[in-house]
Amino acid sequence: MNGNILTRREFLAAASVGAAAVVSGGTGVYAQATGKAGKLALQGGTPVRSKPFSDWPIWDRADEESILSILRSGDWYRGRGKVVDEFEKKYAELTGTKSCLATVNGTNALLTALHVLGVGIGDEVLVPPYTFVATISVVILSNALPVFVDTDPETFQMDPDKIEEKITENTRAIIPVHILGTVANMDKINAVAKKHNLKVIEDACQAHLAEWRGKKAGAVGDLGCFSFQNSKNLPCGEGGAVIGNDERIMDKCHSFTNCGRSYGSIKADGCQFVGTNRRMTEYQAAILLGQMKRIEKDAEIRNKNAAYLTSKIEKIPGIIPQRFYEGQTMGAYHLYAFRYKKEQFNDAPLGKFLSALNAEGIPAWSGYSPLNKEGIIEDALTSKNFQRAFSKERLDKYRRENNCPANDQLCNEAVWLTQSMLLGPQSDMNDIANAIQKVYENRGILA
Repeated sequence: MNGNILTRREFLAAASVGAAAVVSGGTGVYAQATGKAGKLALQGGTPVRSKPFSDWPIWDRADEESILSILRSGDWYRGRGKVVDEFEKKYAELTGTKSCLATVNGTNALLTALHVLGVGIGDEVLVPPYTFVATISVVILSNALPVFVDTDPETFQMDPDKIEEKITENTRAIIPVHILGTVANMDKINAVAKKHNLKVIEDACQAHLAEWRGKKAGAVGDLGCFSFQNSKNLPCGEGGAVIGNDERIMDKCHSFTNCGRSYGSIKADGCQFVGTNRRMTEYQAAILLGQMKRIEKDAEIRNKNAAYLTSKIEKIPGIIPQRFYEGQTMGAYHLYAFRYKKEQFNDAPLGKFLSALNAEGIPAWSGYSPLNKEGIIEDALTSKNFQRAFSKERLDKYRRENNCPANDQLCNEAVWLTQSMLLGPQSDMNDIANAIQKVYENRGILA
């Protein structure tokens, strides 16, 4: 067990309210690692921190006026309005791609990418086990088999050296997930994809403005998908996008999400193409345009604070910050993550460490559980659609091989801090580091 109490979104919501909602009273008492940490707040001591961290999301009066102007116009959807078009143009520019399609949410962005790239019944898609469930749900909803590639625990990413062994004659695509706002090893992933003629769909839902060798995450594979859900670094409540550089493929994405109507190079007689309605509303786009004014500055602050925090906590025994691949030239830090090694903390379980850290006024969570072990997998395998699409031999073999031991270990060690905690002053980072140090110095009474 990894000690999860809240869902991911419940955690992010709680963290945005601030540590004061978790623990009250006291002031910062441990500004430096002096070896005199004092009694843990969990046991009646004074918490390191009592004030809340930065709020999220953040908006101003200009954002309110843009929403009201849409309301007054009566043009609330993109069929008559122009705000979504403006957002798509600006987001394509921001990501350095030729085209952007705005969708109702990130899940539908992924569904659109899979459909347009031809993933369907009986196909297999390589996915990581350390990700949000939507990455897997979209594959299952496409009647394709999600084949899990074990995690590299140091980077929290799909292990690129374990991809090729999972490829079969039915493999059609790889979905690398730039998890927590860091970038998967796109050099190795693209090389394997090219060798085996596979499509690469980047799940960049948590990776706004992250970069791989100077290119924005989402712009390195065949298509990139984003989420603008409320906790994201670029939020509008719910929203999503697909980006890409192949104009015909992107035209197909537009047509498919707009009821199969003509778009660009895709010429339809009425709605002769099979499509669906996954369009973003004008309201969503208006909020995003306002949020885009701050995203680059916020990213700079997060990266600066994250680097400083890492320099502080990497010196604490048993605390191992997430490592990045050499090709990552910028992180998004949707979540700041590190691994907790209990053997350096008197073998205290992760849950005890998290309880102690939260009591010190630092909202922290253990993150994902092993996705390859979730009940939705067996539900899919025993469903009528999967029984028809895959042979009994293939499904039995899949069950036998559905093991990700490195990911299991990561799920028992990972600790998350939400992105809004990185938007404050450097003193906030000191509070985080000092709280972790305080717990370490009291490790003898944790277990």
